[in-house]
Order: sequence, then structure tokens, then C-alpha cells
Amino acid sequence: MLNQYTLQERLKLLRLITGAVVFALGIVFERVFQNSGYVSLVLLIIGFLILGGDVIFRALKNIARGKLFDENFLMAIATTGAFAIGETSEAVAVMLFYQIGEFFQEMAVKNSKKSITGLMNIRPDYANLIKGDSIEKVAPETIVPGDLIIVKPGEKIPLDGIVVEGQSAIDTSALTGESIPQDVSMSCAVLSGTVNKTGKLTIKVTKTFGESTVSKIINLIENASTKKAKTENFITIFAGYYTPVVVCLAVLLALLPPLLFALEWLVWLNRALVFLVISCPCALVLSIPMSYFAGLGKAAKSGILIKGGNYLEALNNLETAVFDKTGTLTKGNFKVTAVQPAKDFTESKLIEFAANAQVFSNHPIAFSILREYGQEIDKSSLSQYTEHSGFGVSACIGEKMIIAGNQKLMEKNGIEITESQNTGTVVYVAVDKEFAGSIIVSDEIKSDSFFTVSALKERGVKKIVMLTGDNSQIAQETAEKLSLDEYYSGLLPHEKVEKMESLSALKSAKGKLAFMGDGINDAPVLAMADIGIAMGGIGSDAAIEAADIVLMTDEPSKLVTAVDIARFTKRVVWQNIVFALGVKVVFLTLGAFGIATMWEAVFADVGVCLLTALNAMRIIGATAESK
Repeated sequence: MLNQYTLQERLKLLRLITGAVVFALGIVFERVFQNSGYVSLVLLIIGFLILGGDVIFRALKNIARGKLFDENFLMAIATTGAFAIGETSEAVAVMLFYQIGEFFQEMAVKNSKKSITGLMNIRPDYANLIKGDSIEKVAPETIVPGDLIIVKPGEKIPLDGIVVEGQSAIDTSALTGESIPQDVSMSCAVLSGTVNKTGKLTIKVTKTFGESTVSKIINLIENASTKKAKTENFITIFAGYYTPVVVCLAVLLALLPPLLFALEWLVWLNRALVFLVISCPCALVLSIPMSYFAGLGKAAKSGILIKGGNYLEALNNLETAVFDKTGTLTKGNFKVTAVQPAKDFTESKLIEFAANAQVFSNHPIAFSILREYGQEIDKSSLSQYTEHSGFGVSACIGEKMIIAGNQKLMEKNGIEITESQNTGTVVYVAVDKEFAGSIIVSDEIKSDSFFTVSALKERGVKKIVMLTGDNSQIAQETAEKLSLDEYYSGLLPHEKVEKMESLSALKSAKGKLAFMGDGINDAPVLAMADIGIAMGGIGSDAAIEAADIVLMTDEPSKLVTAVDIARFTKRVVWQNIVFALGVKVVFLTLGAFGIATMWEAVFADVGVCLLTALNAMRIIGATAESK
């Protein structure tokens, strides 16, 4: 059982047990044995030093640095004061229960961090490097791009690369939250941190370990908690005012009643010390950061990497959501959506001519036509292939001259066409300078995009906007299908930045603007948005660097999940704040009137800490929900 603790945690546990035993012996000598007052006192002092020596030391060190009012100061002054008025056993008890509470709180924080580090337990231990005819097990850091590695079933893929041999199903859940394995075969890109499930893969490495996906994610996770949310900063500021106020109230409580009403000094001094113990703001100081860390862990579990609690907090005030189009709201995969043959041509013949003409092209439009054709092409029958940059292609198929491209290419060759009225990219085809028809290629809208837009509106997002470089007709059709509030088309990267600036100027003072994009040319707008979200952009260094949130899949609905997690986290944070302050007020009042003793004060403080910590941990297991 002790194996779950680090050496430092074991030493702390040993100190707690030792201190508790010494304290118990002191109580026994004090209550059971006659004439053993000195033995009891010595034991209790030893127990106090074992349990509270570090608290006293930290208090003195902080006082020397000018940091006077913190929980260490409160505990030190309350317990030494208890010693001064003869409440020796109570002083040791305060330290014992305080340290027990601290230990359990540290364990809760540790478990909270495990929710992230456990989820992201993706750092590979080794790589199987192919060296000649042998395979060597080496550290991933020693691999360079171009090296070939073997990944056996059950092993983690150690570096990003391309499959050059084999086929398998890989588990991407640690990166994306997606539970369904992904099938890969030759030429498929694979990411480090995923797990090979079935077949043996030979992978050609494309990135060093430091540049690989797994390293980027680990770096994001490690730095996620360094940026505090405003509520966390509020607690820090609050504690700075709160502590000196309660110290002053304790001093007044100790002095005023005896001076004004000639009451007993020791009684009111004891009440003041109890008041100080109760006033420790430990629950707030510990539970609020823990809540945000749990929120970050919940997001990571859902395939959403958030770079800090401040961005999680900002999602609560999301007012304007701006999306790139291609690859974000749409699939970015072009597909033939209509075939319009001219007279004397059939649909199948039109597709055949266009596919043969474009077989050597690397353009996405050509790939979509080749996929639609779906048959092997006899390349030996092709000749005079020419690619007209920005216009289209031409080639001879046997004795027939095929021209496939845009309207300008047709005009350039003096071919009269029937202009298509369909929305999308139109490829006109001519055979021996006779118009054969048109093929419309469109980018499909993701089914997930429809849910995203409606769900964001349900959650109170006031404006949903699309920015795109596509033409106005395509942008308008996409915007109408998705019921977007606004769209702006034909934008170059710098024009997107200008449009973002104008949108940002229109939001309210507290409102936040988020931009979601998927590519390197989105980096400028990702950087300038209140919340920059890189969509499936884990392969783009520029996108990751500029973004505040990185989605591990290409699902825009992850933004809805992130908003729900942010709202649930905020509810838990404020539950903890209200509960902790409410209990404090009640017990401070009871302490001031002598109803609460030192023991009850400690139980109140430790109890509140543990309850708020447990409440914070609910975030990890909760299903994100908010409306």
C-alpha cells in the first residue's frame, strides 16, 4: 500500500504517525499518571515540534520576507498562544489535525493531477529502430527523421511518421478521446502517443521526438496550470485583505471585552486564538486551484487541451464564436456533387473524360473527380498532358483532345459553354473543342457543424460568424445551411485579421470572442482572438503556438463540450467559495461567543477543506452539462 506514496509523502506520513503517538503518550501521562506533569509537558512539546515545526519555520521565514499574514502565521500565533495560556494539549491537537487535513488535501491535489497525467500517460519508453538486418531498442530522443521503426501490437507509437509497411487498428483515445480504433495502412500518417492494437507496422519517422505530437501534448499539459483564472487571482487578492482583517478582529476580541467590561483576560484571549484558527482560509486557497485543475483534466479526457485556467474561465463569457470554413465547418474533402452532361454526352462518359485528363494532377479537385470515376486509368494512352496553372488541364486520350478546367480556360480556347448555376467549384469539360458538360465539386459540411451552431446558440452565444477565402456564392450557401448570423467571403489572411478586429470591437466589455481554425494561415487570427482554438491542429506548429485551446479531433462540437466543462467548473468553484465562507462566518461567530472550542475550530477548518476538495473532484467524473 505504501508503494502508492513518494518518499517525501512517506516521510510526512511517518512524521504524522510519530507526532500522533507522542501526543497520545503526553495525554496519557497528563490524564492517567499522577505527578508526571513534566513528562507530559515534555512529550507534548516534542509532539508539537514534530507536527508543527515546519509551520512555525515557514511563518518565521515569511515574516522575515515581509509576508506576514498567511495560514502559517495564523496557525503559529494561535498554537503558541494556546501554549501561553496553558492549553498545551489543545495546541498540539490543532497542529495534528491541521497536518492531517493538509496531508489529505495534498493527496486530493495529487489525484487531481493524476487525472491529467494519467490520461496523458503517452510518453513512449523506447522505439524499435531498424538498423540493417537487425532491430535495436533505443530511446525515442535518438531517432531522426527518415529512420525506419517497427511498432508491434500493443506498443505505443513513439514518434510521428508515415506507415510504409503493414496495416493495423490504432487506439487514438489518449489523444482524441475517440474510443473507436482507427484503421491505418501504407501511406497513412500516424501520431506518437497512440497505441498499435493489431498488426505490425513499419513507420518512416517524419519528426524528431522534441517536435512530435506526444512532446507537444506533454508540454501543453505541464504548462496548463501556470496561467491562473480570474477567480484564482481573486482568491489570492481576497486572502491578502482577509487575513489582516481577521487578525485585527482577533486582537480586538482579546482586548475590548476585558477592557470595557472588566471580563477575564484568559477567557477572551482563548476565544481570540480559537477565532484565528477558524479564520484560516485554507479551503479557499486550496480548493479553487484544484477545481480549475480538475476542469483542465476533464477537458483533456474529452480530447480538449486548454493551456490554462484563464482560458477555461473565459469560455464562461463566450459571446461571439467565429469559425474558419474549410476544414473547420466543412470537411475540407472535395466531392463531386453534380454531373451535368451536354447533349450527346452521358454522365459516365463525362466523368471518364475528366478523370483521364486529370490523372497526373495533384490538385484536390482532380482527386475528387478520380474518386468519383473509381476505375483504373490506362496512362499509356495519354499524351500531351499540360497543366494550365490556375485554369485547369489538357491532355490527349488516344486521338481525342480533352480540356478540363474553369470558365476562363474554356474562353481561352474559344469553346462556348453552358454556364452552370450550381453552387461549388465548376469543372467544364470539352472534347475536341466541343463542350461536353460540367462537373460540380463541393466541400461537404460536417454533420457535427449543425449541432455545434444550434448548441452554442442554446448556451447563449449571441453571434456565430464564418470567415472564408471562398467565393460569396459558396459562403452564402454554407452560412444559410448552418443558420449562421454572419459570414464574410473572399478574405485573405490579413483581411481575416481586420474582420476579427471589427468583430471584437462590437462585443460587450465582459464578452469573449473565440476563433476556431485548422491551419497555419489561421495563426494570426488565432493569436488575436480572446480564445484561439486550433481545430485538429496538432500537426501544425504555428496553430498550436498561437492557439489557447487545441482540439485533438476535427469536431467543432468539442467547443460545446469545452463550454459545458467551463460552466460546470465555475459552478463548483462558486459552490466552494459560498460554502467555505458560510461555514467560516458561522464558526467565527460561535468562536467569538465562546461556543466553539479550539478542537471544534480545527475540525471545522479541516472538514471544510476536505469537503471542498471532494466537491472539486466531482468535475473529473461528471458528465459535462450546462445551459
